[in-house]
Amino acid sequence: MVREILKLGIELVPKSAWNRSLHDRMKRSSWDSLRAGVLATQGNRCAVCRSESKLSCHEAWEYDDENKIQKLIGFKAVCTLCHHVTHFGKAKLLAAEGRIDLAAVVSHFMAVNGASRETFEAHRTTRSGFGASGHDMNGRRILVLGPVS
Repeated sequence: MVREILKLGIELVPKSAWNRSLHDRMKRSSWDSLRAGVLATQGNRCAVCRSESKLSCHEAWEYDDENKIQKLIGFKAVCTLCHHVTHFGKAKLLAAEGRIDLAAVVSHFMAVNGASRETFEAHRTTRSGFGASGHDMNGRRILVLGPVS
């Protein structure tokens, strides 16, 4: 078994939550104010890779699939590439429309994590490797390759 701790990973969002963000439900002025506060709190840098390039306010959610409950647990500033990695399914759709370069998104995952393409592919395709939360005690994503002993 190989266990890797990733700084940046793909977040799995239940289909029932697709395109249902707080961003879309708030008044634009309220969202802009919230976003500005989050970015300022994080020094106008990406929480993951520390980039200062175009930043988004990422909503962090917890999902209880059994009870069908979606709980907002916080916000973090993320750069465009980290956001595309996080929402890789949506990134693939945008790439298919010619709106983003998917290879750049994959390269960013590898650079931020110091990971190989093989690690990316394992992360992308392995959902069973995640524990219930998919995170360690420090909030970092965990990827387990191979059987757990």
